[in-house]
Amino acid sequence: MSSILSIAVSGITAASERLQDSASNVANVESDGPTSSASAAVQAQYPAAYTPKEFHQVATAGGGTRAVTTNVQPATVLAYDPTAPYADQNGDVARPNVDFTSEAYQQLTARYNFVANAYVMRIYSRMMKSLLDIQT
Repeated sequence: MSSILSIAVSGITAASERLQDSASNVANVESDGPTSSASAAVQAQYPAAYTPKEFHQVATAGGGTRAVTTNVQPATVLAYDPTAPYADQNGDVARPNVDFTSEAYQQLTARYNFVANAYVMRIYSRMMKSLLDIQT
């Protein structure tokens, strides 16, 4: 595969991972759990809050890009929900630290990156077809 195609494929792969991470964050925004100040029995009985992912796109040697996913820091924020069975003595629960504005940006960026790399692949294909169709 040519370097042009491999770079475009790496961009499409990174865009797909970006979208997957962001969609997972949005889908799990309500997956809260006990706080670190909750009793040990409560923490053992209920699952921890979802840990959101943060996407980073880095260049690779020789061209292209790759995705690096890390955990958001801090992973959770306190939210008041005294009706939750795992709420601490103050009525707080640990809610995933998901910023909807950032997630919308990540999803739009993934879309535009995917489209741009697909366009590069289409133009490359046309260019190669035109090159091979040259009559001597």
